[in-house]
Amino acid sequence: MQSDLQIPIWGGIECSINRVGNNFYDQLEMNGFYDSDENIQALVACNIKTIRFPILWERHESVKGCVINWSWAAGQLNSLKENNIEPIIGLVHHGSGPAFTNLLDKNFSELFAAYAAEVAEQFPWITYYNPINEPLTTARFSGLYGLWYPHKTNDVSFIEILLNELKGIVLAMKEIRKINPSAKLIQTEDLSKTYSTPILKYQATFENHRRWLTYDILSGRFTSTHQLWKYFLRLGIKRETLDFFTKNPCEPDILGVNYYVTSERYLDENIKNYSAESVGGNTLHSYADVEAVRIELTERNGLGLLLEEIWKRYHVPIAITEVHLHCFREEQIRWLKHVYNEASTAKRNGINVFAVTSWAMFGSFGWDKLLTTFPGMYEMGAFDMSSGKIRFTALAKLIQSINSNNISFQNLQPQDGWWNSKRRFFNSSLLKKLKQDINESPLLIVGKTGTLGRAFSKICHQRKFHHHLLSRNDIDISHFEEVEKIIQEFKPWAIINAAGFVDIDKAEQDPQACYRDNDISNQNLGVLCKKYGIKLLTFSTDQVFDGQALTAYTESSDTNPLNVYGHSKVLAENFLLNANPSSLIIRTSAFFGPWDEHSFITKCMEALHANEMFEAADDTVVSPTYIPHLVHASLDLLVDDAGGIWHLVNKGETTWYDWAKATARITDLNEQLILPSRTSGAAVRPKYSVLASEKYILMPTLEKAMEEYLTKKYDKIFV
Repeated sequence: MQSDLQIPIWGGIECSINRVGNNFYDQLEMNGFYDSDENIQALVACNIKTIRFPILWERHESVKGCVINWSWAAGQLNSLKENNIEPIIGLVHHGSGPAFTNLLDKNFSELFAAYAAEVAEQFPWITYYNPINEPLTTARFSGLYGLWYPHKTNDVSFIEILLNELKGIVLAMKEIRKINPSAKLIQTEDLSKTYSTPILKYQATFENHRRWLTYDILSGRFTSTHQLWKYFLRLGIKRETLDFFTKNPCEPDILGVNYYVTSERYLDENIKNYSAESVGGNTLHSYADVEAVRIELTERNGLGLLLEEIWKRYHVPIAITEVHLHCFREEQIRWLKHVYNEASTAKRNGINVFAVTSWAMFGSFGWDKLLTTFPGMYEMGAFDMSSGKIRFTALAKLIQSINSNNISFQNLQPQDGWWNSKRRFFNSSLLKKLKQDINESPLLIVGKTGTLGRAFSKICHQRKFHHHLLSRNDIDISHFEEVEKIIQEFKPWAIINAAGFVDIDKAEQDPQACYRDNDISNQNLGVLCKKYGIKLLTFSTDQVFDGQALTAYTESSDTNPLNVYGHSKVLAENFLLNANPSSLIIRTSAFFGPWDEHSFITKCMEALHANEMFEAADDTVVSPTYIPHLVHASLDLLVDDAGGIWHLVNKGETTWYDWAKATARITDLNEQLILPSRTSGAAVRPKYSVLASEKYILMPTLEKAMEEYLTKKYDKIFV
C-alpha cells in the first residue's frame, strides 16, 4: 500500500508509427511487440498499475473506411484489465495519420475523430485517453524542421499542423465522451524551457511562450491577450480558426509532461564554440541550440523549476509521462531516480504530481537519428528486446522495488549522474578531474597490468564507477587468505576478475601455473564472493570448444577443449556454476582495442604501414571482439545482476587472414603484403571457434567495431 506521498511508476511503450517520405516505420513491429505473449506479464512483474498503451490509427485503419481488425488490441486490453492495469490509450504517436491523410489535410481532424469514436465504441470501458502525443513537438518536427512527413520548413505549416492536431484532440474527446461521458484527457507535451545569451533573449522569450501552446489552446486560453496571438495572425491564421478553441475548450484532466535531459535548451550566438550540427538561426541571428545541461547557467533551471512553473500556470494534476535516458545502465537508473526524487520533492511542496512514467520500457529504435532512418540504433529500456525476447534489466528491478514501496537504490546510485557533474559543461574551466567524496562500496578489478583490466578501469572512470584496480602485488587471487583479506578491507559490491594465465602455448609447457591462475583463482573468488554476498564477473574463452561445429557455438553448446588453457577455463566454469551460480561468466574471443598495442590487428597495421610482409592464418575461423564493446556490455550485465554463462563477441566471423585483408582494404594499405599461413604453436586450437548468443544480442557487428576502432586508433598511431 503506497502512502499519499508515495508516487507510483507508470509504464510507457515507445510506439511511434512515423512516416518519412512514403515509408511508415512501426516501432512495435521492429521490436516484435505484436507477436509476443509475454509483454503484459512483464509489466505485471514490475508492479505496473498504469500503462500508456497504443491503439494507433495508422496500424488499425491503414485504408480509409476499412473493416478494422481489433483482435490484437482486444487481446492486449483484456489482459491488462485482467491484471488490474489501467491503460492510457494513445491514438497517434508522432505520426501523420494513415496514408489517406496527413497533418496538413483540412479533413485530418474530422477523420481522426471518427477513428477515435470507433475505438471508444469498441472499448467503452476505457477511461483515459492521450489522443495525440506531443502535438507541439510533432508539429515542429513535421512543419518547422522538415524531418517528418509532410516535411515542411516554415512557420505557417508548423502552426497549421499544430492547430489540426489540437482540433483533432477536441473533436476526438467529444466523440469519446458521447460513448463514455467520464472519459479523461491526459495531454502529453515536452516539458521544455529555453535559456540564452543576453543578445538572444528575444528568441528564448518567444520559445518560452511557444512551449505552452498545446495546453493554452486546448484550455481556451488562446485569446487576443495571448503573447503569441499577433504571431498567429501575421502568419495568416484566421480568427474563426482560433475562435473554435475558445468556443470548444477541452482542458486536460491531467497534464502529461515528458522530460528528458535534452528538454531544456540554450541559445548562443557564439557559434564557433559549438559543433556545426547545433547551429541554426532566424532572420536576425545565427546561433547554436544546445542542451542547457551542458552550460554553466547562473539562473535557476531543472525539473523542479519547470514543475513549479506549469503548476502555477494551470493548477491541473501533473503526471510525468516520459522518463528515459539513452545511456549506460547505471546512468539510466540514476536518471529515473533523479526525476523521481524531483517529482517527490514537488509533491511534498504542494504540487500535485502523482506519477512518474518509465518510458520506452521495451526499448526504441531510431531516435539516434530522430526517426528519419530505420531501423536505427536500438535503445534499451527497462526490458532488453534486442533478441526478440524479454530480458529484465536493473532498471526493471528498480521500477519493481519502487512500485512495491520498497525503494532501495543499489550501490551504483549514490553518485550523481553526469548531468550533475561539472565535467558536463561545454568550454568549462572546470573540465579538469575533480575529487569526489565517495561513500559507496567499490568495484574491485583484478588485473592491473593486463589489457582487459586496464580497459575496465578506463571505462569505469568514464562511467563513474567507484572502483579499485589491483595488481598481483596487491592481491594474489590464487591464495584464499589474501582474497578474503582484500574483501574484508574494501567491502566491494562486486569483483571483476580480468586476470589469469593468457598465453595458450605457454600453458602447454606450464600447465600447473595455468590451472592455478585460471581455475584455482576462480574457485577462491567464487567461494568467497558467495560467502560475503558479492557479485563475481569472470572471463572464459572460445577455446573451451573443439571446433567441430558447423555453426556458431552458443552458451548451451557442449564443451570439449583441445588444449590446457581451454581445459583450465572449463574447470573454472563448472566449479562456479555449481558452487556460486550467481557468478557471471563471459566467454569471449580475439581481443582488439584502442589500448592494446599487442593485438593481432595492431601488429598487422604496423607491418603494412612499414611496408613489411605479414602472415595470417587462413585455416581457423574466429569471432573478433572489440574491447570497449565487451567491457560496456559486461558492465551492463553486471549491473543487471545477470548470472551464468554469456557469449559476448561482435557479431560476425572471419579467418585471421581475411580479417587482415579486410583491414588493409579499409585503411588503404597494401593487402598484397598479407600472406596466408597455417595455424602453429604448441597448443592445438579449434579450427572453428565462432561464438554467438542464444540469450541476447548485446554487442554491435564486427563491421561497426572495426569502424570505431580504426577511427580511434589508426590515425593516432600512423598519422
